[in-house]
Amino acid sequence: MPLSNSRLSVFIGLRYITSGRSDGFGSFVSVFSFLAMSLGVMVLILVLSVMNGFDREIKTRLLEVIPHATLHAPHGLQDWQLLASTLERPELLASIPYIEGQAMLTSGSHFQGVSVQGVLPDASNYPSVSGPRPFAAEVEKLQAGTYGVVLGALLARSLDVEVGDRLLLTLPELSVTPLGVFPRVKQVTVLGVFQVGAQIDSGVAFMHLNDLGRLLRMGSKVSGLRLFFDDPFAMSGLSSLRADISAQGYQIETWQQSMAQLFQAIRTEKTVVGLLLSVIIGVAAFNIVASLVLMVNEKRKDIAVLRSLGMMPATIAAIFRTQGGVTGVLGVACGVIAACLLAPNIGAVLAFFEALVGAQMFDPELYFITVLPSHLQWADVIVVGTLGVVLSVLATLYPAWRAGKVPPAEALRYE
Repeated sequence: MPLSNSRLSVFIGLRYITSGRSDGFGSFVSVFSFLAMSLGVMVLILVLSVMNGFDREIKTRLLEVIPHATLHAPHGLQDWQLLASTLERPELLASIPYIEGQAMLTSGSHFQGVSVQGVLPDASNYPSVSGPRPFAAEVEKLQAGTYGVVLGALLARSLDVEVGDRLLLTLPELSVTPLGVFPRVKQVTVLGVFQVGAQIDSGVAFMHLNDLGRLLRMGSKVSGLRLFFDDPFAMSGLSSLRADISAQGYQIETWQQSMAQLFQAIRTEKTVVGLLLSVIIGVAAFNIVASLVLMVNEKRKDIAVLRSLGMMPATIAAIFRTQGGVTGVLGVACGVIAACLLAPNIGAVLAFFEALVGAQMFDPELYFITVLPSHLQWADVIVVGTLGVVLSVLATLYPAWRAGKVPPAEALRYE
């Protein structure tokens, strides 16, 4: 039974993928195009997965330090226990009072303006999405009456202090004495250092709630409540909670809102890096164009014979669209499979090469991670795979159109 035009074009196109000149140059170009597309897709998915891993790692570490939401009372909160009881919900795990103020920390010739937060040093009051947390262990060292502080790693480094060193904490208030007017200064002791890997490491210091309350002359008032939910990413019940809080004249801010600039910077960086690395797939698509153009020039005699036998130009074009499309789609498929297998294990692969060469890429003294994080998102896989397939198909249009325009008489004139 004779083959239809579509089946015939597919059959010949698949044959051309593995065929070439006697020296094998055509096959080599096709294989090179296939490998280039596979490599481009795999690298792009891996890089996006690593960036997703960093994003998740930063969010997880931030949630060890910052509350899931903050209820702020502009004029202070007198009876926080009563307010906390009115906010009780199954999804709300804890409502913890806090005090916040501005101060300057001084150590020798080093000084730094910081946000000082007074908290209760009870680890059970800091639910975490990542299990036991180093920050909670540091906060537990704070004791009322000792005037100790817990600093971020970058802040401690800029002040050139370590655990046990003493600092001068200067408040933006003036004290009137017989000798004159002086800023309020208190000597504090560094009891702990934490590291998150974000700007909070350089601009926040934690003290015991009672100590900071006395320094700021808050009396029995607090600045508001730190709210912790069972799921900080979903925060179910937030809408009703926000309505209740607004009705009482208070303000609520979620952790996504307080760190919006950081998350926007991460999203922008991921978008820019993704666009830049998409050029690799574009280059792979140009390789398909080049390989098909070479194949068309090589197969001019075959095209002329097929045209002489009555094959239509559209069928000739379909042959080369099939050849280039299959090469590109197979390259995309192999790249996606390789990336899906490698992305979850990229940290282990990197650790293997580090052990092999005896070097460490992420020095724990400089970076807040020691293992390369990775988080594969299927949305990225779908976007990258679709991009690769679309570019592969588009890359076949010009060479296929050129093949359909080959004049049979001219091609066979000197044969």
